[in-house]
Amino acid sequence: MGSFRHKYNYISRASVVFSALFFSVALFGQTRIKAYENYIERYSNIAVEHMQKYRIPASITLAQGLLESGAGMSDLARYSNNHFGIKCHRDWDGPTVYAPDDGPNDCFRKYRAVEDSYQDHAEFLAYGSRYKVLFDLSIRDYKGWARGLQTTGYATDKAYANKLIKLIEDYKLYRFDDKNYHKNYKGEDKSLSGNEGWKHQPYKTHGLVYIIAMEGDTYASIAKEFGFKEKDLLKYNEVPKDFPLNEGDIVYFQKKKTRADIPYFQHEVQVGESMHSISQKYGIRLRNLYRLNKKSYSYVPEEGDVLKLR
Repeated sequence: MGSFRHKYNYISRASVVFSALFFSVALFGQTRIKAYENYIERYSNIAVEHMQKYRIPASITLAQGLLESGAGMSDLARYSNNHFGIKCHRDWDGPTVYAPDDGPNDCFRKYRAVEDSYQDHAEFLAYGSRYKVLFDLSIRDYKGWARGLQTTGYATDKAYANKLIKLIEDYKLYRFDDKNYHKNYKGEDKSLSGNEGWKHQPYKTHGLVYIIAMEGDTYASIAKEFGFKEKDLLKYNEVPKDFPLNEGDIVYFQKKKTRADIPYFQHEVQVGESMHSISQKYGIRLRNLYRLNKKSYSYVPEEGDVLKLR
């Protein structure tokens, strides 16, 4: 069976510009691209609907749509309503368009409307045997889904998963995976009630005190449990408010270091890692990790890259 390709040459000059703009967005707190925010606002409802029907995280659908279509500005998206770079394959009997990609004249699907492209994308993942393993993951595990899409062959780009994760975190797309999203944003966080004593065991690594997040944790609930201000925990861990915690994530109780401790001199990037997750792993401030490697905030780590830690 063929797979989606995240790269194709059938793009306009405008889409190249938007792709370049995307990679100029820094993690957490930098100015976002208006075209990307407009795309998210326009298609988030259908992404959520498909999440409820097919169990595909809305964050993943939106991130793939943004990445594959250049926020809807690629030629394939504008003229063929194909937002996911889906090729024809043997079972396609609908309209087609031809353009150079892996070969000089590859066949892509053409849709009557963008919504049809989204529907086809959902059915391809939901009913394709290749991606069956992804549906064992939590709907909130966007990192696991991103890694799984790359390792199961959705794309050949070694940074594909990491690009999706960066988009999801830069634009807070994870909020659409939360069925209580609207309630949470009104401040109704039920996870804060009923904490008697500590349910987490504090540890120390790299000279820093931390705990390991459990299922259902939030920065707000952990802050209340240990008597911190939530804004301080967010600052120590370099994340925005409402950033999701997954079971097993590290939460630091103090400011991270400027460089890793000996003997951690370097790190080889794995599938699904971001600069932020690497900075958490070694207790390094995110800004310093970029500086140590002479990288701008536009850098997306690729599987196999070797990063300096001190």
